[in-house]
Amino acid sequence: MQLAVKNKTFKHGQLSLSGKVFVYILLLVGLCLFGFPVYWMISTSLQTLGQVHQQLMFPKTFQWINYKEVFGTHPMGMYLWNTSWYTLVTMFGAAISSSLVAFAFARLRARGSTVLFALILSTMMIPSQVTMIPQYLIFNKLGWIDSYLPLIIPSFGASAFLIFLLRQFYLGIPKELDEAVKIDGGGFFTIYFRVILPLSIPALATAGIMEFMYRWNDLMGPLIYLSTKMKYPISLGLASFRGAYGTTPWNLLMAASFVGVIPPLTLFFFAQKYFIQGIVISGTKG
Repeated sequence: MQLAVKNKTFKHGQLSLSGKVFVYILLLVGLCLFGFPVYWMISTSLQTLGQVHQQLMFPKTFQWINYKEVFGTHPMGMYLWNTSWYTLVTMFGAAISSSLVAFAFARLRARGSTVLFALILSTMMIPSQVTMIPQYLIFNKLGWIDSYLPLIIPSFGASAFLIFLLRQFYLGIPKELDEAVKIDGGGFFTIYFRVILPLSIPALATAGIMEFMYRWNDLMGPLIYLSTKMKYPISLGLASFRGAYGTTPWNLLMAASFVGVIPPLTLFFFAQKYFIQGIVISGTKG
């Protein structure tokens, strides 16, 4: 399809010069809006505390020693290790358990499955503050307070949003593959491990990244259940930089924040292909 505008011919989907300029202006505005806080964080992390109070846009001298001081005065290495292993375990638990439940809703037929699926989705409408106290009382009775068990075990119970996301993806996989496995004598677990899982790498990567970002940035959960400083993740570790009566070392806090941002950015940089692919496919099929 072609369009003729002012004696010029444009193919369908092709922008004119003014359209391209407008698109690039929007992209630059978006880059400034989302990139300025990151620039401010990096700039502040390289300043002295006196320069921070002057609200300089650019450091007069680069204080690289701030990063060394962060690891020297605070156990940043321990915070990063605690967050890394705890996040990876919960990411694996949430992705696998949600995948199994999504496979059941997408491939198995049972009476009331539609109602049950709607009930699961309705749980996303319940604010976390409503269940916070009952969950704390349960975990307190189990003796799990001041441990990672209240944060890890629930992740193996699947996530309503991830179930929905993966189910949409599984509905787009041809059911003829299931029939071929059944002809060869395979059951539902064979279908899941030999057909569904190999084809759902983009969707599982998307689910894993979402769970990783949620757990890495989670402050409320560790704040409620953890009280020993040696068990703090990076979210609580950053909160410990804040001092009373306005004595917060903002340059060190920004340096620690930038260190804490590097792992999620690195993960997204290397996995963005699967993340975008999983989102697009899950949103267009089913």
